[in-house]
Amino acid sequence: MPLPTLKLQQSTLLALLGLIIGLGFILTTFGSYYASRETIRNSIINTELPLTADVISSEIQKDLVRLVQVSSAMAEDPFVLDWVEQGERNESLITRYLQAIKQRYNASTVFFVSDRSQTYYADNETQQMQPDNPAHGWFYRFEESGTQWEVVVDVRRMTMFINYRMTAADGRFLGVAGVGLTLTRVLELVDNYQRRYQRNIYFVDSQRRIAATGSQGGPAGAARGAHLDDIAALADLNAKLPKLRPGAFQYQSEGEQHFINIRYLPELNWYLMVDKQESGVMAPVRRTLWVNLLICFSVTATVLGVVGLISRRYLQRIEAMATHDALTELLNRRGFGLVAEQALVEARRQHSSLCVLIMDLDHFKTFNDTHGHLGGDFLLRSFAGLLARQLRQADVVSRWGGEEFVVMFKDTGLDVALALAEKIRKHTEAETFDLNGTALHVTVSIGVAQLQPEGSLDSLLHNADLALYRAKSEGRNRVCLAAVSAPQDLPH
Repeated sequence: MPLPTLKLQQSTLLALLGLIIGLGFILTTFGSYYASRETIRNSIINTELPLTADVISSEIQKDLVRLVQVSSAMAEDPFVLDWVEQGERNESLITRYLQAIKQRYNASTVFFVSDRSQTYYADNETQQMQPDNPAHGWFYRFEESGTQWEVVVDVRRMTMFINYRMTAADGRFLGVAGVGLTLTRVLELVDNYQRRYQRNIYFVDSQRRIAATGSQGGPAGAARGAHLDDIAALADLNAKLPKLRPGAFQYQSEGEQHFINIRYLPELNWYLMVDKQESGVMAPVRRTLWVNLLICFSVTATVLGVVGLISRRYLQRIEAMATHDALTELLNRRGFGLVAEQALVEARRQHSSLCVLIMDLDHFKTFNDTHGHLGGDFLLRSFAGLLARQLRQADVVSRWGGEEFVVMFKDTGLDVALALAEKIRKHTEAETFDLNGTALHVTVSIGVAQLQPEGSLDSLLHNADLALYRAKSEGRNRVCLAAVSAPQDLPH
């Protein structure tokens, strides 16, 4: 079949496929859009907002339970009871006790008020209670109430207090043990949810005033203390809910649809309000609508992108094969050269030391003849693993060829390089390699050289190679330093 005909058929087929795919996307996208809009609305009303309210209220409950447990333990602590019964002598004892409780439970304040001495003991202060002082009225009110414990929220200080009644064995009222905890953690949770999920969260007291908000304020940025009836953005909600009650509701504000979940918190006598604007939720869905409509025109670009990605990965694999040794997975000679040249440039620029080890497994040919090439390969892989365990992460390790290995130490002095070389030699000599139940041993000869001021990479490797040759000629299983420096052998 002629080439122009094939091209024409290919163009026709592509056009037909484009038409089918385009129509399919258009019908599917619009159908999905309307279905998604209803699903999202139901999810917001029935799942998202109630779940947020559950999380925040549960955090408050968790803090509340912890405060009750701590204050209860204080009120029943034999130390405090005995200290009170013994006349409250040595005020420093109760102060240190309160400080320890505060530190242990990370409370904002811990206190004890004695009925006998009418003294308020706190972790950092002591003061006398006055019945005619409005600030002290809570103590006398709580004493007369007869309740075991109560929750008090100081809106000004954003602190939640638990007051717990302390009584003697005969039922006499001894005082009040209390713990205070700021609502900072809860408000941080509020801020986190507002940022992550684009919803407005705030607390309203029984007088319909905003009691607490996140850092960005309440509805329309209203500050703490604002009355709901004074917030114009809530006019529709106020008309529908002249009296707050728990539940899920919808209202209009400045032409936008809002969904709100209201949760009553009896412990604080507050209402938790979780508000979400529909436009913010539907904007991604609308963007998805347009993106999906354009997908049929970007199929070719997508295919090219996939092909490009596959090509890049293939080239990366080829490059890895070109720079790494397949047997040991270490750098090969070419890969080492690329890394070493860069290390040489950095050493000269930073005026730092650069050292090289060239290692050769002793009697490897005899080992290969005895155990075969598979045994030789096993030994090379095992030795490579031993090197990886003994060297540092910044060290450059390479299989130079055959049974030779090269290690480059960047920013490392000659004394450290010699010590590391000797460490490798000793571990190699002591290591037992298990080849199918056969215990194998091997030693290594190592030549060490340091980069000279005017030296090159070739001269550095040449010096190390000469040192290796000397190590092998002097009996193997030893470390020798290149002759360009002070010649020495390390004892072993």
